[in-house]
Amino acid sequence: MATLDDTTGSARERLLDAAEALIYAGGIHATGVDAIVRQSGTARKSFYTHFESKDALVAAALERRDERWMKWFIEGTLRRGKHPRARMLAMFDVLREWFVSEDFHGCAFLNAAGEIASPDDPIRVVAREHKERLLAFVRAQCDEYVASTGGDSRRAARLSRQWLILIDGAIGVALVSGDADAALDARTAAGHLLDSNSASTRSSNGRAST
Repeated sequence: MATLDDTTGSARERLLDAAEALIYAGGIHATGVDAIVRQSGTARKSFYTHFESKDALVAAALERRDERWMKWFIEGTLRRGKHPRARMLAMFDVLREWFVSEDFHGCAFLNAAGEIASPDDPIRVVAREHKERLLAFVRAQCDEYVASTGGDSRRAARLSRQWLILIDGAIGVALVSGDADAALDARTAAGHLLDSNSASTRSSNGRAST
């Protein structure tokens, strides 16, 4: 049987599809170029035409996943909440939807970063940039929430960092335990954090007015 060529879809896209699927399920080091080429249905020469190395392919696949995942997460969050607090808590409802899916294998970016030692490796760079993008979205929601309670930007910055820890913690627990309700536990903890933040803001505002 002849190998599929570039006329059947983009060889580059099929290589990216195969790399993402195999690496997300099995890890970077456990996935060889031969397996990626075989699953993609491309000729091996196509791999070398489009990518200088396996690491370059992995980095490109993660960049594409970042775009898709962030779009899904942002749209899901905004769709579920009209008010700042509702949107903040909705993030964990979106996560639970992901956790119950059959192809959930944790955070691809944390998984990848755990396999790559050098912080300057392109794969680690993509993983770090993904978390920065996620934090930026969370921070935007925190800014709106804190503003609605009368707090200041310093409180929003701290809350956004704490929120990211809750998100990544829920992902990690769901992966290891297989329990999708880790998202609900994180949601409960997040609600307490918001309540504490609101109480602190009221206390600070009360002292300022005296």
